[in-house]
Amino acid sequence: MGFRCWLLVITFVLSMGFRCELAGAHGRWQLLQSLEAADDGVCTAVVSPQGYECQEYEVKTQDGYILTMHRIPQGRGGGRAGKRQPVLLQHGVLMDGLTWLLNPPQQSLAFVLADNGFDVWITHGRGTRWSRRHESLDTSDPAYWAWSWDELASFDLPATVGFVVRQTGQKLHYVGHSMGTLTALSAFSEGKLVDKIKSAALLTPVAYLTYMTTPIGIAAASAFSGEMLGALGVAEFDPKGYVNQHIALGSWNQLFGVRLRYAGVNCYDLMASFTGPNCCLNDSTVDMYLKYELQPTSVRTLVHFSQSQSVAFRRGVITKYDHGSSAANMAAYGQSSPPEYHMSNIPHHLPLLLSYGGGDMLSDVKDVQLLLNDLSNHDADKLVAQLVKEYAHLDFVMG
Repeated sequence: MGFRCWLLVITFVLSMGFRCELAGAHGRWQLLQSLEAADDGVCTAVVSPQGYECQEYEVKTQDGYILTMHRIPQGRGGGRAGKRQPVLLQHGVLMDGLTWLLNPPQQSLAFVLADNGFDVWITHGRGTRWSRRHESLDTSDPAYWAWSWDELASFDLPATVGFVVRQTGQKLHYVGHSMGTLTALSAFSEGKLVDKIKSAALLTPVAYLTYMTTPIGIAAASAFSGEMLGALGVAEFDPKGYVNQHIALGSWNQLFGVRLRYAGVNCYDLMASFTGPNCCLNDSTVDMYLKYELQPTSVRTLVHFSQSQSVAFRRGVITKYDHGSSAANMAAYGQSSPPEYHMSNIPHHLPLLLSYGGGDMLSDVKDVQLLLNDLSNHDADKLVAQLVKEYAHLDFVMG
């Protein structure tokens, strides 16, 4: 998910050194600990030990970012010969490709797809642990972080999707979660990728942010954490970083006027307080998520989500990043205000599945309906909307 509220709350939790009162699936958790300690790759530490073939690739974007992708070309034990249908899994913000691998094989989408005959490709977005290189910039350089989800739609998705198509010679199925849906929708609305996509499954689709209902999210959204970090010259948002932690802590205390007690916090309940009541997560998965899966992103991405929320609320539109002045927008876009993404421009023949949860307090049902209104002219046999009443935001990827 891509909301400032989530970043603020999780960063506060990390900064205070909370020790979650959770039981663990120790074998799986130890595997992830060994990955961190030994700096092994995803293939060595996570995929191969489960009995799956795993391949690693590097993909360079048009603006010079070097991304890592992992491939599980077949299920355990091989399977039938011949070409397998490729499917690409795109995570959301604050996550990386491990999102799809955190549960046991029978409960992790990447493994389930591989075992059911698909050629599975997993992305790791720019700035996350395995995609922190650039042809000329270092991550310590603020210029490395001068991007928002606009660039993910314009550069990262074309690079990764194009690479898979070239490697396999086939169109692919796309699966995105949260921000991974927004970047795809944005690209589709501009006619990008459509000739390379066989279908798109959008889990907890994020476009409009008007009806977010979590009280913590609403309060935290007013803090403009991204703007505060930007004003201090911080370009990278690292949830485990010192500067971000202390800014988030100060923001929390300012918002609520209290200092929370540091011990005895149940992280399962905390997660539910800003994602909605996830029906199907177990405690060990929440534990692993909070302790491992938090990944950096750019401050500009957070600011862009802040802008999206306020602009969508006022005008009911989705726009590119606002650079803060007419002159800066003119330099970037040739016009004084940021251009809009028109979801109604998504080609009507592109097969889409929108799957969303009745308990999701971030991608609210009413916001998904706004998106469906934009898609009202889509070919009837090419659009499926699936409401899973008991699901909240994270059930779709880690339930």
